[in-house]
Amino acid sequence: MSPPSASQPDRAPSAGAGSSSPHVLVVDDDAEIRTLLGRYLAGQGFRVSLAADRRALEAELVTAAIDLVVLDVLLPDGSGLDICRELKRRRPALPIILLTALKEEVDRIIGLEIGADDYLGKPFNPRELVARIRAVLRRGGEAAAAPSARRWRFAGFQADAASRAVFDADGAAIDLTGAEFDLLRVLLDRPGRVLSRDQLLDLTQGRDADPLDRSIDVLVSRLRRKLGDAPPFHMVKTVRNGGYQFAARVETEGEVP
Repeated sequence: MSPPSASQPDRAPSAGAGSSSPHVLVVDDDAEIRTLLGRYLAGQGFRVSLAADRRALEAELVTAAIDLVVLDVLLPDGSGLDICRELKRRRPALPIILLTALKEEVDRIIGLEIGADDYLGKPFNPRELVARIRAVLRRGGEAAAAPSARRWRFAGFQADAASRAVFDADGAAIDLTGAEFDLLRVLLDRPGRVLSRDQLLDLTQGRDADPLDRSIDVLVSRLRRKLGDAPPFHMVKTVRNGGYQFAARVETEGEVP
């Protein structure tokens, strides 16, 4: 049998994976990385499909129910960042983990800005990728299985946990990415409490920080901008050598069932 062409999705053997197992699509133009990741993820109980480029990715999304995409930033027929942005526009609930080169910090930041659920720098340990995949899927599953009736009012804004929506004083919707809303929710549930970057990463993404990780700082900056949170009276205050603190008064309605 001839190997699949670069524009065709190929499927990794899903050892021990049943039809209810999460279906992960790995998109990377490096055939060796793609194959090794496919075999490893299949060995961890996932159903796995593999694609070498954007065309194969799109074909797989049409023919299969994909639960999460692992997407390399550099592809032969398009930027992974552009693909991520477009996928999030069409399918905002589809989780995406970006793979970037170790020194491509700018790409990591942009990835978070356009809605990626997480990122991992190359080279990486496949076990860490599995941990990231499970954490992202767990957060999505918990949100879907146990929708919250909680609502918050703060500084003229309203936030709704069930719809994951935020509205200003005039009722206009504030466009937040999933990661931005997750951060806001953690802060709203803990007003006045100083939370370190490590704590925020653990509470929002279920992982520890690495020394170069700026994802929380990026998300705080974007959240401030979208909420019009300007100095000198930040709602989200930076605490020197501490982390961040939500300083505005918060009124909470309802509870998580």
